[in-house]
This record gives sequence, structure tokens and C-alpha cells, in this order.
Amino acid sequence: MRRLRGRLIQPYVKEHHLRKTDLVMPLFIDEVADHPTPIPTMPGQFRYPLTRIGPAVRKLQEIGIGAVLLFGIPVHKDPEASEAYNPDGVIQQAIKRIKSEAPGVLVITDVCACEYTDHGHCGIIGEGPCGMDLQNDPSLELVAKIAVSHAQAGADLVAPSCMLDGMVGAIRTALDVEGFQETGIISYSTKFASALYGPFREAADSGYSFGDRSTYQIHPANAREALRESEDDALEGADILMVKPGGFYLDIVAAVRELGFPVAVFQVSGEYAMIRAAAMNGWINEKAVVMESLICLKRAGADLIITYYAADAAGWLDEEQ
Repeated sequence: MRRLRGRLIQPYVKEHHLRKTDLVMPLFIDEVADHPTPIPTMPGQFRYPLTRIGPAVRKLQEIGIGAVLLFGIPVHKDPEASEAYNPDGVIQQAIKRIKSEAPGVLVITDVCACEYTDHGHCGIIGEGPCGMDLQNDPSLELVAKIAVSHAQAGADLVAPSCMLDGMVGAIRTALDVEGFQETGIISYSTKFASALYGPFREAADSGYSFGDRSTYQIHPANAREALRESEDDALEGADILMVKPGGFYLDIVAAVRELGFPVAVFQVSGEYAMIRAAAMNGWINEKAVVMESLICLKRAGADLIITYYAADAAGWLDEEQ
């Protein structure tokens, strides 16, 4: 087998390839910011003001990153997440600016309530068997309203991340009723209750004020449940299935791939922060580790990779040309 490991022949027999069109850049838009604000837990990442989101996306487009996933930080929060579906909300405004200032970019929006509720949970809260908890069915109407508002603003794909039972069906019905049959759904169909989301919660100001999300996200030990979640969302009308986080769950990525749908993987904030911190301390070769992590996600079955390293990877791919 060593004959096929020669330096000249290696590129011709490599089984998987990473391309810029595999990469999606997550971006945070802060309604109260007046300049890009560094995120301490994610060195190199920023919260962007609305006035700077168009140029930021255009810069990504110029280096070959043509897809973005948007998260918003609103001025006002309340128990019902009313700003999440405000036609003039932070994400709705951001979509319009991107479509105007960076035409041709694929705009994906996170559909959830956690950044918009004052309690930090992903929907409507009420009394449950063990105290206050997320109420699944009352929250479906909320996420459907959020998704429709994003479609009305011009989003190409909506990405529900709240892990509600029935969320994809509710959103698909609402979009179709409102005339947005062409708006696709990337479902966070297999989302684990992971410890790797910590840096994101600071970045998006989405930490919860009580409890945790283990009653509606998947326990890391449960592979069969994880696959059932993606199967359910596929039946409800999801166009693309997502596994989140990525690197710790390559077995799940491979299993979801077998369902026959395009698969997205989110290389989450904790994964980014660990690699970046180790690189900043000189313990690892950042470029080599990042590119290895991304090709392994591709090998496992990912079609799309949502990663905070998208812009860096684009530059590194150019170096390989």
C-alpha cells in the first residue's frame, strides 16, 4: 500500500476533498453594538453591528465563502421572545442588508428563542412534572412565527435549533401556508445536550437562568435516540439534517448520512475555542488540526460544515492550490 502513499500520487487517490462550498460561516449580529465587538471566549470572532454585517459578509464572499448562518442579539428580551419574530428585528434587518449588500450569498437563519427570551430557554416556559420547564406544543407556534418572519425578510433557508418535537412539521406547514414553498429547512435534527456550547452562550447572550436543556436535547450516550430524531424530522419535511456538535459525534454523522438526505454538521463554539486556545499557547499546529478536523467531518458524511474556521479554511485551501 505504500506505493499509493507517494507524494505525487497522493492527491489523485485521496478519498475525500474539502471545498469552500462545503463551508458555512456562523455570524453574530448585535442590535445594540456600534462596532465589531470581540467575543472573549472565542478569540478571533466578533459580534457585528447591523451597519457592518453587509460588508462583513461581502468580505467572506470575496474569499469564496458563500453561505452564512445568522444569530441575533436583540435589544429587548421577554418571556415570549417577541423580538424573534418582529419584522424589524435584528435578524430580519440583517437578512435584508445582506441580500442588498452581498447578493448571491446563501442566507441561513437560526430559528430559536433562546437569544430572545429573558429566561434563556428555547421556547415558552411553564410548569412541568419537575418544576418550570420548556413547554413543547405551545412553543411550536412561536418557532413557526419566527421562521415565517425570516422567510419574509428574504432568508433562503431556516434552521430550527430548539429540538422541539414536531418543529419541522409546524414550520413547513406555516411556510407553505404563507407562500414560502421554496424556503428550505435545515433542521438541527440531532442536537446533543453538550458541554461544548459554553462559549456560544456568551457570544449570543443565550445562557439559561434556571435548569438546563437536557429535557429537550439528546443525552450524549444515546445513539439510537439521536438517529430517531433525524428520522422524524426527515418525515416532517426537513430538506437537510444536522448533527451538532460535530467532532465528538462522527458515528452519528455517519448514521444520519445513511438516511439519504444532505447532512450538515456544526463544529461548535467549544470545538473552536479548544483548538484556538491550544494554538494560541503553541501546543498544536492550528492550520493542520483545523484542516484535519474538517476533512474528518467530510469523511464521516457531512455535506455542509458550519464552522467558525470557515474564513481561515478558505485561505488555507487557497494555499493548497
